Amino acid sequence: MNIVGEREVFYLKEDLISYECDGYTMSKGMPKAVVFVKSTEHVSAVVRCLNEEKIPYIARGAGTGLSGGATPLGGEVIISLVRMKRMLHLDLENRKAVVEPGFINLKLTQSISDKGYYYAPDPSSQYACTIGGNVAENSGGAHCLKYGVTTNHILGLEVVLPNGEVIEIGEEGIPDQPGYDLLGLLTGSEGTLGIVTKITVKVLKNPEGKKTVLAYYDDINDASQAVSEIIAAGIIPAALEMMDSIAIEGVESAAYPVGHPRDIAAFLLIEVDGIAAGIDDQIDEILTVCKHNNVREVKVAKDEAERGLWWANRKMGFGAMGAISPDYLVQDGVIPRTRLPEVLGKIAEISKKYELRIANIFHAGDGNLHPLILFDASIPGQSERAAKAGSECLKVCADVGGSITGEHGVGIEKSAEMRFIFSDAEMTAQTNIRAVFNPEDLLNPGKLFPQPGQCVEIKQAGQGDRSTVPVNAMGRGD
Repeated sequence: MNIVGEREVFYLKEDLISYECDGYTMSKGMPKAVVFVKSTEHVSAVVRCLNEEKIPYIARGAGTGLSGGATPLGGEVIISLVRMKRMLHLDLENRKAVVEPGFINLKLTQSISDKGYYYAPDPSSQYACTIGGNVAENSGGAHCLKYGVTTNHILGLEVVLPNGEVIEIGEEGIPDQPGYDLLGLLTGSEGTLGIVTKITVKVLKNPEGKKTVLAYYDDINDASQAVSEIIAAGIIPAALEMMDSIAIEGVESAAYPVGHPRDIAAFLLIEVDGIAAGIDDQIDEILTVCKHNNVREVKVAKDEAERGLWWANRKMGFGAMGAISPDYLVQDGVIPRTRLPEVLGKIAEISKKYELRIANIFHAGDGNLHPLILFDASIPGQSERAAKAGSECLKVCADVGGSITGEHGVGIEKSAEMRFIFSDAEMTAQTNIRAVFNPEDLLNPGKLFPQPGQCVEIKQAGQGDRSTVPVNAMGRGD
């Protein structure tokens, strides 16, 4: 308390309960305390203190993560970075900005849009998620098809190591230094190697032109084929999104309804941007591809207001599931986009097997799927069935040569599923790297990799009782 002041430390149960989990609510645990820091010096001093006492700890941003990465499994102390929320430097001449980890993603674009610039990574939670959290999870978003995920927009990091030492990676915002790619290693490491306290990011000039297409399909296979043909035609849209009929039911029942037909199988939301002179030609070719694949209706947004409504409808897709289901579990797998029809068919089979509806909202252009398993936690057994269904969806992705995560991270939710894509030797190599940075495993322990035999106390969503389960099971029955 001498480091940050008594008012900046929560330790009473009624204050701590809000920190039992992040956006992944299937498992919960109570932290020992929450410490609010306001500077790199605070973070370093708190880490040194906890390290000396051998007390495990977790760095946490806005808590919007979807894989349990900020969930305290064993009474860890949470270091909250939400008060480190300043923009420290803006250099538009060199197209970069320096922000603290608690700086909200969307606020960066809002801060520079009047100057003709923006920040490209745009997770659906960008109105609330922090750039520090984006770095931890290597977050993506709808426009990552053309512009890449967070790691493609990071120029430099200031990091507090688990011993309290502060290091700078990426000198003067130039990341391509001789030696190992530490920026790439730290970005997406899910808070297990160090705590990021300063981030230098790229900012981009607003595109000269931009147009958005909405295409309705009676057959999801036709929509999937259109996705492949658009890319095969040499067009790389800024975004190429898909929603199926269950997802459409959700978004049309919640805020920002567009008026999508309720009887369609799926829609595509396609956006192209760049030099204005070439936009219309790309749109014409996209319309041709859509019509070639039996589109029911295809239209171009008539103005910015309509385009904005379409995107608001898409961005609130996950939250809209609350309008049609008491609970939902969102997954995050990646597949080759040419396997979309096959994988979506297998996800439909999983839905029937577990008697749970599964909505699909995803970044179709780069094959990043988001099956949302709808369930009711108040009905005994449904939470467990939802978790098993989610795990099987990820197994399908792995079996076709994909991955178990594209942007949400592994955390505790998918640690067992790491075995779907990595051998024991490969995971040992990765944990050896972690041991170099975090030798005593005090920083965010129990995350990313399966830990057979370790038991933790969790609380299932919607249930008041607690039960002890293996951390690599999490209700999946592994």
